[in-house]
Amino acid sequence: MEVIGLTGGIASGKSTVSSILRSLGAFIIDADVVSREIMIKGTKTYNILVNEFGKEILRKDGEIDRKKLGNLVFADKQKLNRLNEITHPEIIRRIKEIIEEERKNGKEKAIILDAALLIEMRLFNMVDEVWLVVVDKKTQIRRLMKRDNLNYNDALNRIKSQMSIEDKMKYADFIINNCKDFNAIKKQVELLWGRFSK
Repeated sequence: MEVIGLTGGIASGKSTVSSILRSLGAFIIDADVVSREIMIKGTKTYNILVNEFGKEILRKDGEIDRKKLGNLVFADKQKLNRLNEITHPEIIRRIKEIIEEERKNGKEKAIILDAALLIEMRLFNMVDEVWLVVVDKKTQIRRLMKRDNLNYNDALNRIKSQMSIEDKMKYADFIINNCKDFNAIKKQVELLWGRFSK
């Protein structure tokens, strides 16, 4: 069973590609969902994060407010590094578990590991291929501002806090270009997935 790593910069359209793959019958491991699960109130990671960043990162119900946490760490490289030190080992451990479970039980020909930080977290070591979704900077900023209700500078800070697309391209086996419309990206994804779904 092949494991395909799907990645892309923030607001590149990676989630769109992931949902197209899901509609084609792919089994998706969403690293973002995994990261939410490991931060649920009462978990070891939750306790460490509240200790580290304070109660101001919490919502009224006591759960971590990911937007507040994001705003805090994206403005401070040291805090972002600390957040990653705390969360990444737990995320990697859980992803490995899910892959092993699927290898034992699954009937799929391939698993998609959907992870924005696939390369930064060195998750590419766990996959057979890397698919990278790319988009031009102007479109990326516009989409991010609209999606997360951010001003231009906040959107730019979030993009700058990530590895550049040029650096990510060095790790990519396949590049999915998301500069056109939905049908254009759908065709590219169907072609790539078609290799595994026969």
